[in-house]
Amino acid sequence: MSIHSGPLSPVPGLLAKQTIVSHFAHMQKAPITGPRFPRSDMRVENAERGHPGSRATAEENNTNRFELFLLGDGEKKVTEEPDTRVQSASVFTFNKEDHTLGNMLRSRLLQNPHVHFSGYKVPHPLFSNFELRVQTDGSITPRQALLACCKDLVNDLGYLAREFTKEWELRKMVGDTVDGGA
Repeated sequence: MSIHSGPLSPVPGLLAKQTIVSHFAHMQKAPITGPRFPRSDMRVENAERGHPGSRATAEENNTNRFELFLLGDGEKKVTEEPDTRVQSASVFTFNKEDHTLGNMLRSRLLQNPHVHFSGYKVPHPLFSNFELRVQTDGSITPRQALLACCKDLVNDLGYLAREFTKEWELRKMVGDTVDGGA
């Protein structure tokens, strides 16, 4: 059975589809002249002039990766602001850090029996900083509790690194002997 075009086509609508395809076929072959989208420099110029709807390109939005973790001139890593509403409480602001450190500090601080409250928040997701609020029972200051917490975390992470390296080396030795014997 052959498929042919014409009024007696065995496939319904085939004639109409072939007509539409042949009608638009010349458009696919025609070269596209001129830019299809506005040039990026035009968008930058429009953005500088304050025209609405002018957005920056991905390259213009992409910040340098080192700016996410290196401190600028005169920028401090941690600042402390005492909380005047609650006794023995402070808010620490960490610059160029994110949820990873915030959650580790919060959970480790809560293991300290002198800490009544510890919590953190990221004020805005586009900025890499967080605020850690610490309240103690008064026997130690929030700063002392945070320093003890940091020392404990450094010790724990050092132990984790040593154990991981030891296991990695043992796994490599076992893998070498198994592969060498085969």
